[in-house]
Amino acid sequence: MTINRRHFATLTIATVLVASISPASAAQVLTAPQAFSQAASGKITLIDIRTPEEWAETGSGAGAKRLDMRRDDFTTALDKLLGGDKSKPVALICARGVRSSRLSRALREGGYTNIIDVPEGMMGSYAGPGWLERGLPVAR
Repeated sequence: MTINRRHFATLTIATVLVASISPASAAQVLTAPQAFSQAASGKITLIDIRTPEEWAETGSGAGAKRLDMRRDDFTTALDKLLGGDKSKPVALICARGVRSSRLSRALREGGYTNIIDVPEGMMGSYAGPGWLERGLPVAR
């Protein structure tokens, strides 16, 4: 069997892509009800990463810690909430899942090993109707 340059390049790229997908880099997700239940039972730390203005407008999911992702000391504050343990399960929620997805990826790249996204967010998205629409408890 003869492999030309084009086939070799394609095989090389495919190998690199498959090798880069591992359980450590794979995104974990929860629905809003799952996040509420697991936060209430202490299985996860739920973090509302939205802004103070958003918290004032809608409240946060009951059981969520509020930590504005725009803070310069965000990771320092997160480490404090987790007692310095980057392996503790942390679920991130925002309004519609965009910011939580981006931050989940960045935190995994930064060494956090158990980051979970709540992609439907507080307001709903492609992933589901959202915390508020589902009628889950809110803290003001």
